[in-house]
Amino acid sequence: MSGLQVQTTAGTVEGKDRAGVQLFAGIPFAAPPIGERRFAPPDSPIGWDGVRPAQRFGPAAPQPTGEPGSMLGPGPKSMDEDCLTLNVCTPAADDAGRAVLVWIHGGGYRTGTGAIPWYDGSSFATNHDIVVVSINYRLGALGFLHLDDRPGAGSAGILDQVAALEWVRDNIANFGGDPERVTVAGESAGGMAVGTLLGMPAASGLFRGAIPQSGAARHVMQTDQASLVAKTFLAELAADPFEASWQDIIAAQVRTEAALEHDTSFESLGMKFVPVVDGNVLPVAPLDAIGAGASADVNVMIGTNLDECTLWGVGKTDEERMLRKLDEMTGSGARAAEIYRQRLGADAAPSVVLTAGRTDEMFRSPAVSLAEAHTGSTWSYLFAWASRVPGLGATHALEIPFVFNTLDRPGVAMFLGEGHSPVDLAAEMHASWARFVKDGDPGWPEYDVTERSTMQFAEPSEIVSDPLAEERKLWSDR
Repeated sequence: MSGLQVQTTAGTVEGKDRAGVQLFAGIPFAAPPIGERRFAPPDSPIGWDGVRPAQRFGPAAPQPTGEPGSMLGPGPKSMDEDCLTLNVCTPAADDAGRAVLVWIHGGGYRTGTGAIPWYDGSSFATNHDIVVVSINYRLGALGFLHLDDRPGAGSAGILDQVAALEWVRDNIANFGGDPERVTVAGESAGGMAVGTLLGMPAASGLFRGAIPQSGAARHVMQTDQASLVAKTFLAELAADPFEASWQDIIAAQVRTEAALEHDTSFESLGMKFVPVVDGNVLPVAPLDAIGAGASADVNVMIGTNLDECTLWGVGKTDEERMLRKLDEMTGSGARAAEIYRQRLGADAAPSVVLTAGRTDEMFRSPAVSLAEAHTGSTWSYLFAWASRVPGLGATHALEIPFVFNTLDRPGVAMFLGEGHSPVDLAAEMHASWARFVKDGDPGWPEYDVTERSTMQFAEPSEIVSDPLAEERKLWSDR
């Protein structure tokens, strides 16, 4: 440790030198959300005297454990309700006024942490002179339980993200960043959070750029559904939600998700704990707000991966089930199957075809909708580099180590598969994200509804006009 000390609005923190960058980890950006603060919007951080060590990542938000691990690695080593901390990776804590990237982790609004090695900002700092901030926020029931007598409870996790962005506004200059040059980015639920922030009044003015990766502005919940989830949760908990342990809260959350698993009225990918359009924190659905001009002054770069849903698959599927499900999704199952098989092959298995449809339903169609709704400058990308692991293709989250240039981190190789390491493509994508963060333009033509120019990242990459147009049109009225 080198004794790097920086003043924040709450007190002094001490970071460390790490591999050519300066790391300040586990910095509180809000008060611990415990006791009466549970389920409530975040409060300002509690100040401290003296110097607070900031060399270790803080605990993750409470979340389920013992479930199948994600491709990003095993679950967090430690969890605690006192989880509202962030991490700053900077070339130097000076007055250089560098561009800032704020990263919001994914995990279905129920798992994850900002400390995952795939999110290491060191390459942005050393190769592109960018400050990277990664954050934690409340997850699951603790972050998104809609309680009628607690305003904001159904979107506490999103309000945590706003509080983190406010911390960046107020403090990042002392860490070498420029509060006027902030881009917020995230993947999966993190991308959905970015899309939500674009349509959220409380987030207005806190960032000038936004990068929703494999996530858009569609995945929120109306109050009637949120109230049903809350009623089910409280029945499963059978205790005072303010007195129960967080372990009991998470256990009741898991039981709630199981109890409502087959309720097809939930449109948000089946997720039961997501931001709530409550008329207050979210006055209207974020996509509607964006279409009405919200965040018109924010540059947006949005995209998806070609084969997102291969990470999960669709279970045992025959031709009849595939056609039925595609018909439910698009209104024309036979036509959809024909169009997907033009790309996948005439003999593509029903499960492969349905997986392609699910990818569009869950990710690509919402992304196109956001790109079309946004009234400001917008860029589009499609990640199409195929894993060498049979059946994965350009699967969900595979673009992350390309974006962060972290192909050498634990767990990445098993998803790349055997063969050469695609370091050149990683450098290309990494540089594109850096250009967008620094200059507000990734380096290819803007997206519009005429040309639909899209950067397709592969080997080689190319700019494509309206990629997979017929597949896109299947969803144009959805």
